[in-house]
Amino acid sequence: MASSTNDQSQFLALGSHRIHVDNDDNDITMELHKKKRRRRRCIKCCGCCIATMLVLIVIMLVLGFTLFRVHEPFIRMNSVKIDGISYLMTSSGSSSTTLQPSISNLTVFADVSVKNPNAVSFKFDEATTSLFYDDVVIGETLTPPGTAKARRTLSMNVSMEVMVEKILKIPRLGRDLRYGELLVSTYTRINGKIKILNIVKKNAEIKMNCIMMVDLRNQDVRNFDCKREVSL
Repeated sequence: MASSTNDQSQFLALGSHRIHVDNDDNDITMELHKKKRRRRRCIKCCGCCIATMLVLIVIMLVLGFTLFRVHEPFIRMNSVKIDGISYLMTSSGSSSTTLQPSISNLTVFADVSVKNPNAVSFKFDEATTSLFYDDVVIGETLTPPGTAKARRTLSMNVSMEVMVEKILKIPRLGRDLRYGELLVSTYTRINGKIKILNIVKKNAEIKMNCIMMVDLRNQDVRNFDCKREVSL
């Protein structure tokens, strides 16, 4: 009787041990499943982050080569006209007379354009234009501030009064009047700024130096030769 009781006790103990082992196996399996799910979630999250970063990099590269790239504005002198040249009749002998040009009141009109190749506007301050004759400033004017819109060309009309008192003091004036030609030059400077979404800000300075020949007889300007310089 005692031996049967001991056998039953051992059988119950063995059964409880098996149940305990089975529960431990289930816990381990569940833990492995949880780790796999976490790993998959981490892989998905990392994949999404990497894909988002790649898309952002591509967008930044595209913007860098298109919108965020700053191009140099372009300035051009289209035409120049001179008004106020008159002629006086002078006698050089008993019967011969010649027409002598007079420059008592001269005004210079210039057509200047600013081309903006950028995707945003180019805003500039007052532009300064100076007129030189024999390296002497004989005229100067200021044009008001303006804005060249994106990928557009802005035209400006510049008028300038010539300082006759200065040009009359230049020694070579008499000879040039006899030949009917004046070699003059202009210098224009524009300071402006280009802003792209308040992220990219560029200051731009445009300089243009033009040399031209003024035909006093036809009151025409010919032989334009302009050099430009842009600093960003």
